[in-house]
Amino acid sequence: MSAPSATHRSVQIQALGVVLEADVGIPHTRYGAVLFAHGSGSGRHSPRNRYVADQLNGAGLVTVLADLLTRDEELHDLRTAALRFDIGLLAARVTAVADWMVHSELTTGAEIGLFGASTGAAAALICAATRPSTVRAVVSRGGRPDLADAHLPAVRQPTLLIVGERDPVVVELNRRAARTLAGETRLEIIPGATHLFEEPGALELVAGLAGSWFLRHLQPVPADDGGHHD
Repeated sequence: MSAPSATHRSVQIQALGVVLEADVGIPHTRYGAVLFAHGSGSGRHSPRNRYVADQLNGAGLVTVLADLLTRDEELHDLRTAALRFDIGLLAARVTAVADWMVHSELTTGAEIGLFGASTGAAAALICAATRPSTVRAVVSRGGRPDLADAHLPAVRQPTLLIVGERDPVVVELNRRAARTLAGETRLEIIPGATHLFEEPGALELVAGLAGSWFLRHLQPVPADDGGHHD
């Protein structure tokens, strides 16, 4: 997938009594919308997630990169690391943003997928379990699906688990999760990659796998809802 031309909008989302900052990438042709659930100590400015988002925009997917913590919460988390593993809080925020996407003019009519990284993958899976009619597909990058625990058997959406070969603990956690998830599940192990997929070409593979998964499982936006199909 090549890098796209896409319109970018910065928005503020009311979510459970707080305001979350988000960046929305809107390609000219829309085949669905993907919400990013960031991992430990990360946010919408994560260069890895921005790279993947750019590639998904190039494939015709709207992307929503939202900070799941407010600025004050981020400062608190930098000092204590307390909130990045508060999976219940992160899942509630992801779910609130997914609910916002259903009604937002920027994503209206688009089927929704979730892209979760690290602890954000657990939050994404919990959101999928609790919003079965909203979320249509899930991709996890270096995720900790084990932290979604009891919610895994309720995830019936197609789920792609991507892990690095040189991240053996997380590989095993994802193998176990794959046996528990209720829907179509695929585990992809990237050769030679570590947890952050910093090796040459590794993140490109992640973006390609994610894009193919979402294009397969998210229906295109009808033309009268803003999609422009050739």
